[in-house]
Amino acid sequence: MKVLKEKLDPKNLEKLLKIPDPELHKWIADVIRWAEPDRVFVNTGSPEDLEYVRRRALENREELPTKYPRHTVHFDGPKDLARDRLNTKILVPGGYEIPFIKTLDREKGLREIKEIMRGIMRGKEMLIGFYCLGPRGGPFTIYGIQITDSAYVMHSENILYRTCYEDFVEKGGKIRCMRFLHSAGERDEHGWSKNIDKRRIYIDLEDETTYSTNTQYAGNTVGLKKLALRLCIYRAYKEGWLCEHMFVAGVDVPGSSEPVYITGAFPAGCGKTTTTMYSDRVVGDDIAMIRAIDGVARAVNTEVGMFGIIDGINPVDDPDIYRILTSPDTEVIFSNVLLTEDGEVWWVGKEGEPRKGINYAGEWWPGKKDEEGREIRPSHPNARFTTSIRYLR
Repeated sequence: MKVLKEKLDPKNLEKLLKIPDPELHKWIADVIRWAEPDRVFVNTGSPEDLEYVRRRALENREELPTKYPRHTVHFDGPKDLARDRLNTKILVPGGYEIPFIKTLDREKGLREIKEIMRGIMRGKEMLIGFYCLGPRGGPFTIYGIQITDSAYVMHSENILYRTCYEDFVEKGGKIRCMRFLHSAGERDEHGWSKNIDKRRIYIDLEDETTYSTNTQYAGNTVGLKKLALRLCIYRAYKEGWLCEHMFVAGVDVPGSSEPVYITGAFPAGCGKTTTTMYSDRVVGDDIAMIRAIDGVARAVNTEVGMFGIIDGINPVDDPDIYRILTSPDTEVIFSNVLLTEDGEVWWVGKEGEPRKGINYAGEWWPGKKDEEGREIRPSHPNARFTTSIRYLR
């Protein structure tokens, strides 16, 4: 309790202690002791807290403003533009292996990641958020807690997932939840994670806890996204249901009042989001939980947002998404696109021609080439957008 009182101001301490869960308080206190943040913020999901996180992302220069007030741009850096498959490992008991999956002895992995993360939040603010996968209070609900020193990561989760702080207050220690710990690590003059050689993404199946460090790319850092997917797959395997990298969509049938719902499993970058947009009823574009309920397969979308590839998005082929991305009234985080000098966001596929600005590689201008003489694209092939699915019509 002493370390909580030292690092949390009275308001944030009160928010945390409203949750009647001593084990949760102990875990947070343990993380504070070895990560050593200067201060701690508890995100309850209130409008004030959501706005605070968004503002901190701008103040920390993790996100940059654009000409539209709710549109921001984030850059990951040229060496941090995708999921790190080499350093993503499942922690398992010594001597145990899983076919086709990179594993690491659990005790060894935990020692290593805690040593890498020791003192990693000095001079920073720790953010704690409470979320759930799937609709609240139903048979699909899975709870998760994110700890991070990146306001960009928490801003992304505030868009992509349901905030569930009140559920934690009500149920306390009765909640079984997944835990996600992240630090961007030391950042360079551009704001990019500096110590890429110490980038690690470790997934502890036993404690349902993930650790990611020295990275900012959302696939490595947004805990409830792909990291939670791996924990969900394992939990589903043990309990007899499915958690899959699949879209869920409804198709209206002529002559019937009931739509037919389908799921589709495409690898990353192969068109799940675009395909989903052609359906009559969009449920989700990325991850589905599927259970047998009363003898019928039922599915839900784990998210309420989209983290989609923006490359090639255009008004002819993707009118719904294009409208959302170009509307001044929507909230969108763009990543690794081009931000022009006058605050315009541009990506390959957008109407018009790209103009001088900054992108994932730094300053950019038409015709700019790298050291090997290859022309640098204005936006990266894995450039992304993060926005709410509720904007779809």
